[in-house]
Amino acid sequence: MAATIIDGKAIAARVRGEVANAVAQHERELGLRPGLATVLVGDDPGSAVYVGGKQRASEEVGIVPFDVRLPASASFEDVAHELERLNADPAVNGVLLQLPVPAPLDGAALTGLIDPSKDVDGLTPVNAGLLALGQPGLRPCTPAGVLDLLADTGVALEGAEAVVVGRSNLFGKPMAQLMLGENATVTVCHSRTRDLREVCARADVLIAAVGRPRLIGREFVKPGAVVIDVGINRLTPEEAGNRSGLVGDVDFTAVSEVASAITPVPGGVGPMTVACLLRNTLQAARDQAARRESTLRGADERQ
Repeated sequence: MAATIIDGKAIAARVRGEVANAVAQHERELGLRPGLATVLVGDDPGSAVYVGGKQRASEEVGIVPFDVRLPASASFEDVAHELERLNADPAVNGVLLQLPVPAPLDGAALTGLIDPSKDVDGLTPVNAGLLALGQPGLRPCTPAGVLDLLADTGVALEGAEAVVVGRSNLFGKPMAQLMLGENATVTVCHSRTRDLREVCARADVLIAAVGRPRLIGREFVKPGAVVIDVGINRLTPEEAGNRSGLVGDVDFTAVSEVASAITPVPGGVGPMTVACLLRNTLQAARDQAARRESTLRGADERQ
Protein backbone atom coordinates (compact mmCIF):
# COMPACT_ATOMS: atom_id res chain seq x y z
CA MET A 1 0.00 0.00 0.00
CA ALA A 2 1.43 3.36 -1.04
CA ALA A 3 0.42 6.28 1.15
CA THR A 4 -1.37 9.33 -0.20
CA ILE A 5 1.02 12.29 -0.09
CA ILE A 6 -0.60 15.23 1.71
CA ASP A 7 0.32 18.27 -0.37
CA GLY A 8 0.86 21.06 2.16
CA LYS A 9 1.93 23.51 -0.53
CA ALA A 10 -1.35 23.19 -2.41
CA ILE A 11 -3.51 23.41 0.71
CA ALA A 12 -1.53 26.40 2.00
CA ALA A 13 -1.90 28.15 -1.37
CA ARG A 14 -5.65 27.80 -1.12
CA VAL A 15 -5.69 29.19 2.44
CA ARG A 16 -3.54 32.13 1.36
CA GLY A 17 -5.90 32.82 -1.51
CA GLU A 18 -8.86 32.85 0.89
CA VAL A 19 -6.97 35.23 3.19
CA ALA A 20 -6.09 37.55 0.29
CA ASN A 21 -9.76 37.80 -0.72
CA ALA A 22 -10.83 38.44 2.87
CA VAL A 23 -8.10 41.07 3.37
CA ALA A 24 -9.35 42.91 0.27
CA GLN A 25 -12.89 42.84 1.66
CA HIS A 26 -11.61 44.07 5.06
CA GLU A 27 -9.94 47.01 3.33
CA ARG A 28 -13.07 47.84 1.31
CA GLU A 29 -15.21 47.85 4.44
CA LEU A 30 -12.87 49.68 6.83
CA GLY A 31 -10.40 51.48 4.58
CA LEU A 32 -7.55 49.73 6.41
CA ARG A 33 -5.29 46.81 5.70
CA PRO A 34 -4.24 44.45 8.52
CA GLY A 35 -0.67 44.90 9.74
CA LEU A 36 1.77 42.22 10.89
CA ALA A 37 4.97 43.07 12.79
CA THR A 38 7.80 40.56 12.99
CA VAL A 39 10.50 41.13 15.60
CA LEU A 40 13.88 39.50 14.97
CA VAL A 41 16.61 39.72 17.60
CA GLY A 42 20.11 38.86 16.41
CA ASP A 43 21.36 37.66 13.04
CA ASP A 44 20.69 33.92 13.04
CA PRO A 45 20.57 33.00 9.31
CA GLY A 46 17.75 30.50 9.70
CA SER A 47 15.58 32.93 11.65
CA ALA A 48 16.29 35.66 9.10
CA VAL A 49 15.07 33.37 6.30
CA TYR A 50 11.88 32.55 8.22
CA VAL A 51 11.16 36.22 8.93
CA GLY A 52 11.83 37.19 5.34
CA GLY A 53 9.38 34.55 4.17
CA LYS A 54 6.69 35.84 6.52
CA GLN A 55 7.25 39.40 5.32
CA ARG A 56 6.92 38.40 1.67
CA ALA A 57 3.86 36.26 2.35
CA SER A 58 2.20 39.18 4.14
CA GLU A 59 2.70 41.48 1.16
CA GLU A 60 1.37 38.84 -1.24
CA VAL A 61 -2.02 38.70 0.54
CA GLY A 62 -2.29 42.46 1.14
CA ILE A 63 -1.19 42.52 4.78
CA VAL A 64 1.13 45.42 5.65
CA PRO A 65 4.45 44.06 6.99
CA PHE A 66 6.38 45.79 9.77
CA ASP A 67 9.96 44.52 9.97
CA VAL A 68 11.61 45.16 13.35
CA ARG A 69 15.22 44.04 13.79
CA LEU A 70 17.33 44.30 16.94
CA PRO A 71 20.98 43.36 17.48
CA ALA A 72 21.94 40.19 19.33
CA SER A 73 23.27 42.48 22.08
CA ALA A 74 19.78 43.89 22.75
CA SER A 75 18.75 43.68 26.39
CA PHE A 76 15.47 42.29 27.71
CA GLU A 77 14.35 45.88 28.26
CA ASP A 78 15.21 46.81 24.66
CA VAL A 79 13.08 44.02 23.25
CA ALA A 80 10.29 44.68 25.75
CA HIS A 81 10.22 48.34 24.71
CA GLU A 82 9.75 47.38 21.04
CA LEU A 83 6.98 44.93 21.90
CA GLU A 84 5.18 47.55 23.99
CA ARG A 85 5.49 50.06 21.15
CA LEU A 86 3.94 47.59 18.72
CA ASN A 87 1.20 46.71 21.21
CA ALA A 88 0.24 50.38 21.26
CA ASP A 89 0.39 50.93 17.48
CA PRO A 90 -3.14 50.75 16.00
CA ALA A 91 -1.72 50.02 12.55
CA VAL A 92 -0.23 46.77 13.86
CA ASN A 93 -2.79 44.01 14.34
CA GLY A 94 -0.39 41.13 14.86
CA VAL A 95 2.96 40.90 16.65
CA LEU A 96 5.32 37.95 16.25
CA LEU A 97 8.59 37.55 18.15
CA GLN A 98 10.78 35.18 16.16
CA LEU A 99 12.01 32.34 18.37
CA PRO A 100 14.48 31.34 19.58
CA VAL A 101 15.96 34.60 20.82
CA PRO A 102 19.69 34.86 21.62
CA ALA A 103 20.86 33.84 25.09
CA PRO A 104 20.47 35.02 27.79
CA LEU A 105 17.11 36.51 26.69
CA ASP A 106 14.01 34.68 27.90
CA GLY A 107 11.85 34.05 24.85
CA ALA A 108 8.84 32.83 26.83
CA ALA A 109 8.88 35.87 29.12
CA LEU A 110 9.18 38.24 26.17
CA THR A 111 6.40 36.49 24.27
CA GLY A 112 4.23 36.94 27.33
CA LEU A 113 4.54 40.72 26.92
CA ILE A 114 2.71 40.69 23.59
CA ASP A 115 -0.88 41.96 23.75
CA PRO A 116 -2.97 38.73 23.62
CA SER A 117 -5.26 40.33 21.01
CA LYS A 118 -2.19 40.73 18.76
CA ASP A 119 -0.57 37.39 19.63
CA VAL A 120 -0.80 35.84 16.17
CA ASP A 121 1.52 33.01 17.23
CA GLY A 122 -1.03 32.02 19.90
CA LEU A 123 1.69 31.53 22.52
CA THR A 124 0.93 34.04 25.28
CA PRO A 125 -0.37 32.63 28.58
CA VAL A 126 -3.78 34.16 27.86
CA ASN A 127 -4.21 32.44 24.50
CA ALA A 128 -2.72 29.19 25.83
CA GLY A 129 -5.28 29.33 28.63
CA LEU A 130 -8.15 30.01 26.23
CA LEU A 131 -7.09 27.00 24.17
CA ALA A 132 -6.91 24.79 27.27
CA LEU A 133 -10.43 25.89 28.25
CA GLY A 134 -11.79 25.41 24.74
CA GLN A 135 -12.59 29.12 24.46
CA PRO A 136 -12.17 31.22 21.27
CA GLY A 137 -8.74 32.76 20.81
CA LEU A 138 -5.73 32.93 18.52
CA ARG A 139 -4.32 29.44 18.01
CA PRO A 140 -0.66 28.47 17.45
CA CYS A 141 -0.02 28.42 13.73
CA THR A 142 1.67 25.06 13.18
CA PRO A 143 -0.84 22.98 15.19
CA ALA A 144 -3.70 24.84 13.51
CA GLY A 145 -2.11 24.08 10.15
CA VAL A 146 -1.95 20.39 11.01
CA LEU A 147 -5.69 20.40 11.72
CA ASP A 148 -6.25 21.96 8.30
CA LEU A 149 -4.18 19.25 6.63
CA LEU A 150 -6.12 16.51 8.42
CA ALA A 151 -9.47 18.09 7.54
CA ASP A 152 -8.50 18.50 3.88
CA THR A 153 -7.43 14.85 3.77
CA GLY A 154 -10.82 13.80 5.14
CA VAL A 155 -9.47 12.32 8.37
CA ALA A 156 -12.23 11.70 10.91
CA LEU A 157 -10.76 12.74 14.27
CA GLU A 158 -13.79 12.12 16.47
CA GLY A 159 -13.14 8.92 18.40
CA ALA A 160 -9.76 8.37 16.71
CA GLU A 161 -6.68 7.51 18.74
CA ALA A 162 -4.07 10.21 18.18
CA VAL A 163 -0.46 10.16 19.36
CA VAL A 164 1.63 13.34 19.48
CA VAL A 165 5.36 12.73 19.81
CA GLY A 166 6.79 15.82 21.48
CA ARG A 167 5.49 17.95 24.37
CA SER A 168 6.86 21.42 23.59
CA ASN A 169 4.90 24.54 24.47
CA LEU A 170 5.30 25.65 20.85
CA PHE A 171 3.72 22.59 19.29
CA GLY A 172 3.15 19.39 21.23
CA LYS A 173 0.95 20.70 24.02
CA PRO A 174 -1.27 22.94 21.84
CA MET A 175 -1.52 20.18 19.22
CA ALA A 176 -2.85 17.81 21.86
CA GLN A 177 -5.37 20.41 23.04
CA LEU A 178 -6.62 21.01 19.50
CA MET A 179 -7.00 17.28 18.91
CA LEU A 180 -8.96 16.95 22.15
CA GLY A 181 -11.18 19.74 20.88
CA GLU A 182 -11.94 17.54 17.86
CA ASN A 183 -12.93 14.68 20.21
CA ALA A 184 -9.89 12.53 19.50
CA THR A 185 -8.37 10.39 22.25
CA VAL A 186 -4.88 11.83 22.66
CA THR A 187 -1.60 10.47 24.02
CA VAL A 188 1.42 12.79 24.28
CA CYS A 189 4.82 11.08 24.17
CA HIS A 190 8.17 12.49 25.23
CA SER A 191 11.72 11.50 26.15
CA ARG A 192 10.53 9.60 29.24
CA THR A 193 7.85 7.59 27.46
CA ARG A 194 8.28 3.86 27.93
CA ASP A 195 8.25 1.79 24.74
CA LEU A 196 7.64 4.66 22.35
CA ARG A 197 7.33 2.27 19.44
CA GLU A 198 4.43 0.40 21.03
CA VAL A 199 2.55 3.59 21.92
CA CYS A 200 2.96 5.05 18.43
CA ALA A 201 1.82 1.82 16.79
CA ARG A 202 -1.62 2.22 18.40
CA ALA A 203 -2.28 5.54 16.68
CA ASP A 204 -4.84 6.17 13.99
CA VAL A 205 -3.20 9.59 13.61
CA LEU A 206 0.50 9.89 14.45
CA ILE A 207 2.08 13.35 14.69
CA ALA A 208 5.85 13.62 15.17
CA ALA A 209 7.57 16.81 16.36
CA VAL A 210 10.76 16.08 18.28
CA GLY A 211 13.60 17.19 16.00
CA ARG A 212 15.23 13.76 15.63
CA PRO A 213 15.89 12.72 12.03
CA ARG A 214 13.87 9.69 10.90
CA LEU A 215 13.06 8.65 14.47
CA ILE A 216 9.70 7.23 13.42
CA GLY A 217 10.27 4.10 11.37
CA ARG A 218 7.93 1.64 9.74
CA GLU A 219 7.57 -0.41 12.91
CA PHE A 220 6.16 2.66 14.76
CA VAL A 221 3.18 2.95 12.43
CA LYS A 222 -0.07 1.01 12.41
CA PRO A 223 -1.06 -0.03 8.88
CA GLY A 224 -3.46 2.54 7.49
CA ALA A 225 -2.54 5.28 9.98
CA VAL A 226 -2.25 8.93 8.95
CA VAL A 227 1.23 10.31 9.68
CA ILE A 228 2.02 14.01 10.08
CA ASP A 229 5.72 14.92 10.15
CA VAL A 230 6.40 18.29 11.78
CA GLY A 231 10.17 17.81 12.11
CA ILE A 232 12.68 19.67 9.96
CA ASN A 233 16.23 18.37 10.33
CA ARG A 234 19.24 19.28 8.22
CA LEU A 235 21.65 16.41 7.57
CA THR A 236 25.35 16.77 6.89
CA PRO A 237 26.41 16.10 3.27
CA GLU A 238 27.82 12.74 4.39
CA GLU A 239 24.52 11.77 6.02
CA ALA A 240 22.42 12.99 3.11
CA GLY A 241 24.39 11.26 0.36
CA ASN A 242 22.72 12.01 -2.95
CA ARG A 243 19.41 13.00 -1.33
CA SER A 244 18.10 16.28 -0.01
CA GLY A 245 19.72 17.45 3.20
CA LEU A 246 16.32 18.21 4.76
CA VAL A 247 14.48 15.34 6.41
CA GLY A 248 11.71 15.04 8.94
CA ASP A 249 11.25 13.05 12.13
CA VAL A 250 9.68 10.27 10.06
CA ASP A 251 11.46 7.81 7.78
CA PHE A 252 9.35 8.88 4.82
CA THR A 253 10.26 6.09 2.41
CA ALA A 254 9.68 3.27 4.88
CA VAL A 255 6.56 4.70 6.51
CA SER A 256 4.95 5.51 3.16
CA GLU A 257 4.65 1.77 2.61
CA VAL A 258 2.30 1.27 5.57
CA ALA A 259 0.57 4.61 6.22
CA SER A 260 -2.63 5.60 4.42
CA ALA A 261 -1.51 9.25 4.16
CA ILE A 262 1.66 11.12 5.04
CA THR A 263 3.15 14.62 4.86
CA PRO A 264 6.49 15.10 3.11
CA VAL A 265 9.41 17.19 4.36
CA PRO A 266 9.71 19.76 2.93
CA GLY A 267 6.35 20.65 1.44
CA GLY A 268 4.03 19.31 4.11
CA VAL A 269 3.42 21.11 7.39
CA GLY A 270 5.84 24.01 6.81
CA PRO A 271 3.78 25.97 4.24
CA MET A 272 0.72 25.71 6.48
CA THR A 273 2.46 27.52 9.35
CA VAL A 274 2.83 30.72 7.33
CA ALA A 275 -0.67 30.41 5.85
CA CYS A 276 -2.18 30.13 9.33
CA LEU A 277 -0.10 33.08 10.54
CA LEU A 278 -1.67 35.22 7.82
CA ARG A 279 -5.12 33.94 8.72
CA ASN A 280 -4.51 34.71 12.40
CA THR A 281 -3.44 38.26 11.50
CA LEU A 282 -6.68 38.79 9.59
CA GLN A 283 -8.68 37.34 12.50
CA ALA A 284 -6.87 39.65 14.93
CA ALA A 285 -7.62 42.67 12.75
CA ARG A 286 -11.30 41.76 12.52
CA ASP A 287 -11.60 41.16 16.26
CA GLN A 288 -9.87 44.45 17.10
CA ALA A 289 -12.13 46.35 14.70
CA ALA A 290 -15.21 44.74 16.25
CA ARG A 291 -14.07 45.73 19.75
CA ARG A 292 -13.46 49.32 18.64
CA GLU A 293 -16.91 49.48 17.08
CA SER A 294 -18.49 48.04 20.24
CA THR A 295 -16.64 50.56 22.40
CA LEU A 296 -17.77 53.48 20.23
CA ARG A 297 -21.34 52.24 20.18
CA GLY A 298 -21.31 51.93 23.95
CA ALA A 299 -19.96 55.47 24.31
CA ASP A 300 -22.71 56.83 22.03
CA GLU A 301 -25.38 55.07 24.06
CA ARG A 302 -24.10 56.59 27.28
CA GLN A 303 -24.21 60.13 25.91
